[in-house]
Amino acid sequence: MTNEYVDGDINTIDDNYDDANVDQVAQADVAVAVLTYVAKALADEPEAVSVSAKDSGNKVILSLQVGAGDMGRVIGRRGRTAQALRTIVGAAGSRDGVTATVDIVD
Repeated sequence: MTNEYVDGDINTIDDNYDDANVDQVAQADVAVAVLTYVAKALADEPEAVSVSAKDSGNKVILSLQVGAGDMGRVIGRRGRTAQALRTIVGAAGSRDGVTATVDIVD
């Protein structure tokens, strides 16, 4: 058994790979899906829930919009529900190597 790598082996290092060119918004699709699912489950008007993603340097900011009547439900008492959403979305994003944060927009 030899320890030499063969061309095309998955363990080889790609010298042409550049982290700067990775589209983080495209990689945050799991985080977007998780936020959308949970927000729709919390809302009385799930059709009014919308999530948009934008790249902000080294992280992705997910903007959550809900109906006016659902704003308090999504934020929760003292922001506990909003903080839980941020934690869950952050974990979902880190699964794909993305730092994701949530902004709740009115």
